[in-house]
Amino acid sequence: MVRKKKTDQFEESLEKLGKIVEQLEQGEVPLEEALESFTEGVKLVQFCHKKLEEAEQKIELLTKGQGGDWTTEAFPEGAKNGE
Repeated sequence: MVRKKKTDQFEESLEKLGKIVEQLEQGEVPLEEALESFTEGVKLVQFCHKKLEEAEQKIELLTKGQGGDWTTEAFPEGAKNGE
């Protein structure tokens, strides 16, 4: 059995979410099917959000110190929210 990489799962989930949104925006889906799609969309959003947060926690910035040496530091807290 071939396991998919986490990035593949994220990309597939994001693509599927886009299709659900497009389908719901057209407004031609029966109510019951729309509710099922909406529920699936919420789960996909939660999955994608979790994966993005995990990736964000792993990001480190590479900076050059005053002595010319390269060091890493944690991703700045304010940058998480686009600040």
